[in-house]
Amino acid sequence: MLELGVKTLLAYLLGSVLGSLVMGRLRGVDIREQGSGNAGGTNALRTQGWKFALGVVVIDVGKALLAAGVLPALDLPGIGIDPDVSRDWLAVSCAAAVVFGHVYPVWYEFRGGKGAATLIGAVAVLAPSALLPVVLVWLACVMLTGFVGLGTMLGTATLPVYFALSQPRSDALVAFGIAMAAFVVYTHRSNLARMRAGNENRARRLWLLRPR
Repeated sequence: MLELGVKTLLAYLLGSVLGSLVMGRLRGVDIREQGSGNAGGTNALRTQGWKFALGVVVIDVGKALLAAGVLPALDLPGIGIDPDVSRDWLAVSCAAAVVFGHVYPVWYEFRGGKGAATLIGAVAVLAPSALLPVVLVWLACVMLTGFVGLGTMLGTATLPVYFALSQPRSDALVAFGIAMAAFVVYTHRSNLARMRAGNENRARRLWLLRPR
């Protein structure tokens, strides 16, 4: 159990390294003081442009690839590889921890992003085939409604369904999908409030089926 606890903690600390704030330090800005105030890729794109946002995404996806794909297999000094720890549960624990760290980063006063890009990186390691339905649902939603946040929530909600159908014997993946779907809805609660109030921003370039 020591291996599980240590590696989950390391994944959380890695998740706490936010791409938007690393890029912001290089540029001398804090995007938490601009736009929506969120430290995620969408706000980075809206306030700083696509080059800045691309750097953010590379960092946020990259840390998830390391946390979910590299960290679980490492033979750490003094920790070793515990044969009693399920490799599947260790991988999803690290994946969940890196997403949680992105949203509540210890390095940045627990004020992070909403976890979407980091979650994509984690899913790319755990079950890359799951990315296709996530992206298709996200794209369909944004094209129909223009709401990026809604697309993110609905896209993430496909994960537990996909895992249950394609990996019925993998309790770890199904549990991960359920937990992440609920967590992403929670992190997007402000988007839901703005949609109810009728003042949520729309991605008009992607809102292809908007009323004329």
